[in-house]
Amino acid sequence: MKKLYTVLAVLLVATMILTACGAKPTAAPAEPTAAPVEPTAAPVAIKVGQVTDLGGIDDKSFNATAYAGVEKAAADFGITGKYLESQQQSDYAKNIQQFLDEDTDLIVTVGFLLGVDTATAAKANPDTKFAIVDYSYPDCFGDTAVEGQTCGSASELSNVLGLTFQTDEAGFLAGYAAAAMTKTGKVATFGGLEIPPVTIFMTGFEAGVKHYNTVHGTAVEVLPFTYTGNFESTDDGRAFAESFVQEGADIVMPVAGPVGLGSAAYCKESGSCMVIGVDNDWTVSAAEYKDIVLTSVLKNTNVAVYDAIKMIVDGTFKGGLYIGTLANGGVGIAAVNGASPELLAELEKLTADISSGAVKVK
Repeated sequence: MKKLYTVLAVLLVATMILTACGAKPTAAPAEPTAAPVEPTAAPVAIKVGQVTDLGGIDDKSFNATAYAGVEKAAADFGITGKYLESQQQSDYAKNIQQFLDEDTDLIVTVGFLLGVDTATAAKANPDTKFAIVDYSYPDCFGDTAVEGQTCGSASELSNVLGLTFQTDEAGFLAGYAAAAMTKTGKVATFGGLEIPPVTIFMTGFEAGVKHYNTVHGTAVEVLPFTYTGNFESTDDGRAFAESFVQEGADIVMPVAGPVGLGSAAYCKESGSCMVIGVDNDWTVSAAEYKDIVLTSVLKNTNVAVYDAIKMIVDGTFKGGLYIGTLANGGVGIAAVNGASPELLAELEKLTADISSGAVKVK
């Protein structure tokens, strides 16, 4: 009996040991599962669209210069740029509407003739930003102005930045240089259309010639202003230059976009005149004529357009007015071909005097 108790005791102890060895460890509390992270969407590039005036994107003038500002902004800020060419004035509104349909962030319209269509679209789409070259609002003045027909807006538009330029200041310098360099004592200028962005070059040029006459006691003559009625026909440019030469002029300033290249071609082929380029440096944009380019009146629309796009990128855009002047670098003249050191010194001083207001261009 005692032996049986001993066996039972041994079995009991063994069972307890086996039970303890076979016990499953308690699992540690599970770590909380993090919510899945959604991938961050890449920022959508700002879209900028340019509506050209007549003359096309390759006009080597204001359309091309303005788009150079878009291209620089694309390189610097990663924006996307696109242009639509206007073949006729009825294309303006259609091209603007196409950019609106594409949810374009900034629509840049180039030229005085787009003033009414730009204002109409801007008022109908207040959340879209616009910049217009050579125009500003309000533009409805006088009893005969009809908003939406003969003018764009009777008030400033908060979503439109007008990009304007005091090209009469730079034209004044070009006129002064022309008066100094003419050999015949007669110079000329003509325009594409008789509109303010064109005539401002011409009146500045004429004022510069008169200022040279006052300073130097000369009598250089500016032939009467005339207009081709278009910005496309190089044949017109050639014919106008030939006519001016026949009247005795040996320096011609065309303010007519590609039309002026016809004048340059005539001067090069005939050897009877020199031209003054406008909008950009013609020794670069029309390098085949560099030998007969006296200088160029620079309207730096590329800088103005670039700055407008930068405002969109920075979130600081607001409507109003940008004015390019000699003082802020918005306008200027290119190097003067064959100028003496004395003339260059006079032009440098004249630039400072116009900038300070000591010399008035009007």
